[in-house]
Amino acid sequence: MFFDNFLHSMGLFEISAAQIGMILLSFILAYLGIKKKYEPLLLIPISFGMMIANIPIAGLSAYDEGGLLYYLYQGIKLGIYPPMIFLCLGAMTDFSPLIANPKYWLIGIGGQFGIFSAFGLTLLVGSTLGNFIPDLSFTVQQAASIGIIGSSDGPTSIYTALMLAPELLATIAIAAYSYMALVPIIQPPIMKALTTKKERVIVMPEPKKVSVRRKIMFPIIVAVLSLLLVPTAGPLIAMMMLGNLIRESGVADRISHALQGDVLSILTMIIGLCIGATATAENIVNMRTILIIVFGLLAFAFGTVGGVLTAKLLNALTGGKVNPLIGNSGVSAMPMAARVSQKVAQEYNPSNFVIMHAMGPILASTIGSAVVAGIFISLLG
Repeated sequence: MFFDNFLHSMGLFEISAAQIGMILLSFILAYLGIKKKYEPLLLIPISFGMMIANIPIAGLSAYDEGGLLYYLYQGIKLGIYPPMIFLCLGAMTDFSPLIANPKYWLIGIGGQFGIFSAFGLTLLVGSTLGNFIPDLSFTVQQAASIGIIGSSDGPTSIYTALMLAPELLATIAIAAYSYMALVPIIQPPIMKALTTKKERVIVMPEPKKVSVRRKIMFPIIVAVLSLLLVPTAGPLIAMMMLGNLIRESGVADRISHALQGDVLSILTMIIGLCIGATATAENIVNMRTILIIVFGLLAFAFGTVGGVLTAKLLNALTGGKVNPLIGNSGVSAMPMAARVSQKVAQEYNPSNFVIMHAMGPILASTIGSAVVAGIFISLLG
């Protein structure tokens, strides 16, 4: 009897084929994070969370009430972590490229094309397939939440899903953070396909210097305007602007350094672990989830396309002064998309440095996607 009970307490004899498949997928994600160094701060905790969540009996998924990850996951479920991440991002962000070049707002707006295209596509495909398979139909709230994946902003995607479609929170969070981590794989082919060799070698001058006064006024003005115009986006934008004000004030260095370093690292690790812990076989291995992940990929791709095409338009309007490769930063995968802009630009011109220019659109997109999310929540919530 003792031996029999011991055998039944082992997950080895309870594991399913689907769970084995999810564990193997977690190994692939870990390989990409460790060996290929594709955003390891995200992929390592996500992959580890996915692995342990799919080991039966261990009780380490985000849904095992009373377990460690169940309680950590409440920070996502209650909407605490996303604004905190925005607070940290604000503290590590220099808005000078955007303040010095307001035209970069246009690229950030162009990058929102992915959100609206995926939103419409989800409604269209869902209404078509839903006539035959009811589980594949989507409400307008669910379609909006799926579309926000195109922002390439994990916290914004989580916050929107939490407000509009909490039943899809786990799948949307996994898709959003996975595509953020896979920016170096997804974006370069699109960038190269939409630009010419002549455009890729354009050298842009250094951004103009911005006064400390303007840097301090920027977060205050943006916070006030966003709260007045789109109050539903307030928790995200207000926290980001607070973090930036702490940074630019120059009188709270201890808080600023903590937010940029330890606090951000710990939050990123916990969120990644919790997101991975929601990726259980029963939640992921189904047609509805696969469809959402496909829509998320299309949203991300369309956002990249919209940003690059807008940058090409700006290049034409400015007489060839804008390198269209910064257009991929029209999605708000900060700072990964800007690094991709720099890497691709240097492939064609090793002496070219576009990363500071790429930060302009990415900052505009971060604010813009939060505003779009707020509009969705206001209209559909």
